[in-house]
Amino acid sequence: FNKSGSENTLCPSPGSMSQAVAKEIPQEQGEGGSRRSSWGLLVTAGVGGSLVALYAVATPFVTPALRKVCLPFVPATAAQIQNVLKMLENRSGSLVDIGSGDGRIVIAAAKKGFQAVGYELNPWLVWYSRYRAWRDGVHQNTKFYISDLWKVSFSRYTNVVVFGVPQMMPQLEKKLEGELECNARIIACRFPFPCWIPDHTTGEGIDTVWAYDLKRSRGCETKRLEITPETKS
Repeated sequence: FNKSGSENTLCPSPGSMSQAVAKEIPQEQGEGGSRRSSWGLLVTAGVGGSLVALYAVATPFVTPALRKVCLPFVPATAAQIQNVLKMLENRSGSLVDIGSGDGRIVIAAAKKGFQAVGYELNPWLVWYSRYRAWRDGVHQNTKFYISDLWKVSFSRYTNVVVFGVPQMMPQLEKKLEGELECNARIIACRFPFPCWIPDHTTGEGIDTVWAYDLKRSRGCETKRLEITPETKS
């Protein structure tokens, strides 16, 4: 064996090396492209799933805002809750919260002994309210319904709590006046009713609460009629 021959046998020529590299590079690029493609599919699926979940959660919150009268969800403050409870002192009977949101007013009233009911259009908030009532141990004294307030009669309630907006208050005032009994008390939070004169007011700013007694708003207090016998002249 000569030296040059052995070197040629052990070390490949430049031409053969370039051919080998040329065969390996496309394979590596193909594997990398496949990995990138897989990652792309995973990212796309993840983003798509997130958007679907976001849509499912956000739609019930946005839908009420698309109605003629917008009633967005704004949680009651601790001061508002205390002011509402103050207006319920010495009151009894059933209670309803119109637009009950996450249920904090209903739950607070139930803890004071009321049989409290909440009506809310957003199903996510209703389910969360039921969970909170169960967690706080008042689920037997509370009920939450998924319903449009304009399709519900409130005639059986003697205490009504309303978290409304100015656009809805005139129409709601007429609805409640036509449905409630004279012994009912309506408690408005954040915005007063346009025509009724409040019998009691407490709080300041956004925490202001107005209470209206229908027996005075309607002028339907019970009056005793005294009959004076006729006297002969």
